[in-house]
Amino acid sequence: MPSSKRRISYYYDSDVGTSYYAPNHPMKPHRLSMTHSLVLSYRLHESLEVFRPRKSSASELTQFHAEDYVNFLSKITPNTQHEHLQQMQKFNLGEDCPIFDGLFDFCKIYTGGSIDGAVRINHGISDIAINWSGGLHHAKKSEASGFCYINDIVLATLELLKYHARVVYIDIDIHHGDGVEEAFYLTDRVMTVSFHKFGDLFFPGTGDIGDIGLNDGKYYSVNVPLHDGMDDHNFVDIFNTTMQKVMEMYQPGAIILQCGADSLAADRLGCFNLTLEGHASCVAFMKSFNVPLLVLGGGGYIKSNVARCWANETATLLGKILDENIPEHEFYYEYYSDASYKLKVQQKSPIENLNSRTYLQDIKRCVLENLSQLRIAPSVQMQEIPPEAYLPELDELELIVEEKVSGIGNKSSENPIEFYDKERY
Repeated sequence: MPSSKRRISYYYDSDVGTSYYAPNHPMKPHRLSMTHSLVLSYRLHESLEVFRPRKSSASELTQFHAEDYVNFLSKITPNTQHEHLQQMQKFNLGEDCPIFDGLFDFCKIYTGGSIDGAVRINHGISDIAINWSGGLHHAKKSEASGFCYINDIVLATLELLKYHARVVYIDIDIHHGDGVEEAFYLTDRVMTVSFHKFGDLFFPGTGDIGDIGLNDGKYYSVNVPLHDGMDDHNFVDIFNTTMQKVMEMYQPGAIILQCGADSLAADRLGCFNLTLEGHASCVAFMKSFNVPLLVLGGGGYIKSNVARCWANETATLLGKILDENIPEHEFYYEYYSDASYKLKVQQKSPIENLNSRTYLQDIKRCVLENLSQLRIAPSVQMQEIPPEAYLPELDELELIVEEKVSGIGNKSSENPIEFYDKERY
């Protein structure tokens, strides 16, 4: 199918962008408002089906997460947290994962976008679904971790598995996708592939080359541990080589791609030298396989660069090339003065590349050898499809009120930054 004809759904809710973790906390959900504003400024929304995600229910969240953990998240507030210090510690809530106003709604919205995208893919309504607010890959079954509370990726994967025998999860965040790998470490129905910084006590400290899965999941966890200073040429080479072999051997029915932007150069918590072009080339490569694709956000701690990255990768999925000059627009234009209002990452000086040619060759050889152990793509016995997330009937679609905003920054709109085709599907 030609790329210009692909049906691409895009999820955004302004309530996520106004969430606030804590003073001086590196995670800034405001970057999502900036990303969406840039998508509108480049008029990419005109080629997308734009939706406000449905809030996922507590029962959906407990498809993976422990009920007591979800229940605690639903009730805890900044004003009551001091009364529950033991449970706060039990669920790893606090400094990295603070309690803030609207936390549970924040989780339900970003998770709802990922699950909704998976449902649309399952029903063949969308070929590609984008949820930049999702991709929170560190959350565990019974605890928060690494700024992540609910693991929307695991929940979206479980949704895809209702229709697809095999799903591949790919992670290009600078941090290892530990929460997703852990969830599927013992199964062959999900292959997790993570490209990340490893060593020097770098968070989360997992994802070594020898971590390949156990039992039925042996060889279905793929880790590509990298050192400081990774550049475009080497990153794209090892990514393409690995993913070509994964797609050949595993033959997934659907792909989830986590596009954490902290692997970009100059990130506040990162240590790679990737440009927007290098990062986006991974997205373009996975799109080229013409397999249903759910694209998610993740890390990224320079707000202007995160917005540049994800707006550019929205364009990549649409088969469009953006002008290097960022269009003037209301609200956030001045943030892009950090790189002279250009669509590029401004890096003062590159970090020394500690990935030697020999090291990268050894990593590639080891990864390819492990993948060669897969004799045949695993199948699954036919069975009744489990209940799934809500999807309206076609006649119901016609009754949903449209909330289109004509033009950008329309003052007559309640929120000029928003643009929705429909409230939901």
